[in-house]
Amino acid sequence: MIWKLIIQSDSLSMDIEAKLEQVRERFEEVTAAMSDPAVYDDPDRYTELTKEHSELKQLVELYDEWKDIGRQIEGNNELIEEGGDAEITEMAKEEINELKPRLEQLEEDIKFKLIPKDPDDSKNVIVELRAGTGGDEAAIFVGDLFDMYRRYADNMGWKLNLLSINDSVKGGYKELTFGLEGEEVYGKMKYESGVHRVQRVPETETQGRVHTSAATVAVLPEAEEVDIEINSADLRIDTFRASGAGGQHVNKTDSAIRITHEPSGVVVECQQERSQHQNKEKAMKMLRSKLYEKEEEKLRRARDKERQSQISTGDRSAKIRTYNFPQSRVTDHRINLTLYNLEDIMKGDVDEVIEALRVQDNLDKLNAVMEN
Repeated sequence: MIWKLIIQSDSLSMDIEAKLEQVRERFEEVTAAMSDPAVYDDPDRYTELTKEHSELKQLVELYDEWKDIGRQIEGNNELIEEGGDAEITEMAKEEINELKPRLEQLEEDIKFKLIPKDPDDSKNVIVELRAGTGGDEAAIFVGDLFDMYRRYADNMGWKLNLLSINDSVKGGYKELTFGLEGEEVYGKMKYESGVHRVQRVPETETQGRVHTSAATVAVLPEAEEVDIEINSADLRIDTFRASGAGGQHVNKTDSAIRITHEPSGVVVECQQERSQHQNKEKAMKMLRSKLYEKEEEKLRRARDKERQSQISTGDRSAKIRTYNFPQSRVTDHRINLTLYNLEDIMKGDVDEVIEALRVQDNLDKLNAVMEN
């Protein structure tokens, strides 16, 4: 039946026409509110209404076009059923074939417009990698993950900035923090937060046994000053000599910065730049992002009480992915996705995994919209 707009996927099938009628009602309410002369006396309110009006208008126009094409197809189907003039019947069939692709495209566009947007998706990110269980092998795995993300960033055209490094004696890193700047960085990288597990034979293993180690990845949206306010009186700033890679200045000047936010206990360090000023600037970015993430975590927990999504974008303790080197297998446990191209993924071709996670996340969000 052409008059039922149905969302269909492997796991989803529902009627959303009623939801679109609610959107239309809201669009008419906003349009009426904007015509009220009093709204011009409140610039913030007017800006808010204008933005909402623009977003709703796009969806209403798509919906109206979808209904119009539906009426055209229905009319052509009636002509075909009447079985009259053969030439007219053939023209009706041809027109239906021409209209159906546009109808399908409109349905996809409508579904996309209904999905709530994450306002953080366009933000840059700060990524923290930490060695977990597995000792030296876990530290080496942190280095492998960093290389994977570095290459992925190159593929995406993003800029990578090292912020803090804590080397491991036998290779890799105990901890490593870096920033990524570019288009829609958080929108893709947010799915990487959690525990990454590796299964392989370490170089130091003499009997060829497979060991399991782990590293933790935390992806924080980079917060601006307007996102979170920090009172300078709450900060303790310490300087120390850099101990990681960085050139001849290492251990000669107190250029490294450690900032402690005393009310929350959050501590950040930056030692990759040659000057205190540059390190302090980057450390403050890290601090803002950590505090912002703490507030976002509170909101996530509140939302999770209402709706449990299988896509984790914040829980650092959740085991999200396993990298099995003997079988060249990568498994993302959140969506039961298994791929056998481990070598390519470790070289930065991780977008296939991330896109699969984004698709499922969007379906979950759309499902939540329909339940409300």
